[in-house]
Amino acid sequence: MPATDLPLLLDAAAAAGEIALHYFKADPQVWDKGDDQGPVTEADLAVNAMLTDRLRTARPDYGWLSEETPDDTARLTTTRQFIVDPIDGTRAFINHSQDWAHAIAVVEDRRVIAGVVTLPARGLTFAAVLGNGATLNGRPLRVTDTADPVQAHVLTTKPNLAPQHWQGGVVPAFTKGFRSSLAYRLCLVAEARFDAMLTLRPSWEWDIAAGALIVTEAGGTASDRNGQPLMFNNPHPQVNGVLAAGAVHAALLAALI
Repeated sequence: MPATDLPLLLDAAAAAGEIALHYFKADPQVWDKGDDQGPVTEADLAVNAMLTDRLRTARPDYGWLSEETPDDTARLTTTRQFIVDPIDGTRAFINHSQDWAHAIAVVEDRRVIAGVVTLPARGLTFAAVLGNGATLNGRPLRVTDTADPVQAHVLTTKPNLAPQHWQGGVVPAFTKGFRSSLAYRLCLVAEARFDAMLTLRPSWEWDIAAGALIVTEAGGTASDRNGQPLMFNNPHPQVNGVLAAGAVHAALLAALI
């Protein structure tokens, strides 16, 4: 049963938080990964090493996909996979912002069946199991029922607002917000603090897998930019953008090209 994986994910996320907080605001060593992949810190690598050991020891038959581990196509032949972002929002972590997260998911048949997103600096733990709902620190979550884009609060970035992405070149007049971590953006939609989040760029699976389940288990919809279901454990581990929302999902999708 998928539920048996949730305690493992929660324990691993808590241990990740202990490691990351040791480095947080302590100016850890930073490297540029090159190829426009952004920075990585010694905290990312320490968390990744612990998660690799803990999770793969507990479930040796699961495949493994992590931002900080070279991809192994052997995962494509496994029944279940861990999809992990050791620290989502590394730039925020470096800049002493609290908006970074650990994101851990389990995927089966290309769907996420269990997911945890924690923000240790904020004391937040979001969790979900397929069919069992989503929670924040144990409290059930539910997305908003705002259906009009003009009234919506949307987490997004400036490149997504370019006219060429929208019908007639007109961007709906929603209120805009931003958070560094994609995983956190998804969870804020699940928490009903925002009505939607949108990114039109190809999105790495490790940034969104856990959060996508948390949104849908909170009653929302998470799709790619064309409205197609998000599928995971792809040979190239990216999806075609993400639109995650409560009731406003349909209207935002209709407004996109």
